[in-house]
Amino acid sequence: MDETDASNSSDVPDSTDGPPDDARPSDGGDGDGGDGDGDEDDVDVGALLDRAGFDPETNVLTRRQAEVLLLRERGVRQTVIADRIGTSRANVSSIEASARANIEKARETIAFAEALSAPVTVEVDVGTDLYDVPKHVYDACDEAGVKVNYTAPDLMKIVSDAADEAVQGREVRESLLVGVTSDGNVRVRRSTAEE
Repeated sequence: MDETDASNSSDVPDSTDGPPDDARPSDGGDGDGGDGDGDEDDVDVGALLDRAGFDPETNVLTRRQAEVLLLRERGVRQTVIADRIGTSRANVSSIEASARANIEKARETIAFAEALSAPVTVEVDVGTDLYDVPKHVYDACDEAGVKVNYTAPDLMKIVSDAADEAVQGREVRESLLVGVTSDGNVRVRRSTAEE
């Protein structure tokens, strides 16, 4: 495939070309990211990673993944990055996709840890009316002395949005766990337990 014409998603053969276009920085329509101004060589990747406190020993990203992601977030094209690091554009795409997947896993891990440590957890069973969820959450928070930072309509929206297809209309279709942190923030997890 011609590397300069990847704007049509039907031309992308498989997942090795990286995440969907909406997960990439705006690219001005050339499908490879970047604006083509040629300023890509001015980016001091090492200095930027150091300034951001990147440590490959404690980070979920490898240094190469961090470098590629940093350049892509600054609009540098995959072909330019490939030339810069001495590899193929397809490999840069794979590195970028792996970096984004690692970040998503890290976010999921944090959300899981927050759910575990939340002082208030409310199990929402299959078949529960979404309109009943705020009362269950408020009652559990009152019992634990935790203030919820959301009105009932806001809480329903948070639960519905976070649960995605687990809530259809007003009906909860999959078990959910609603956690409320000590500072009143709400975390929603879909249960993986078998019904």
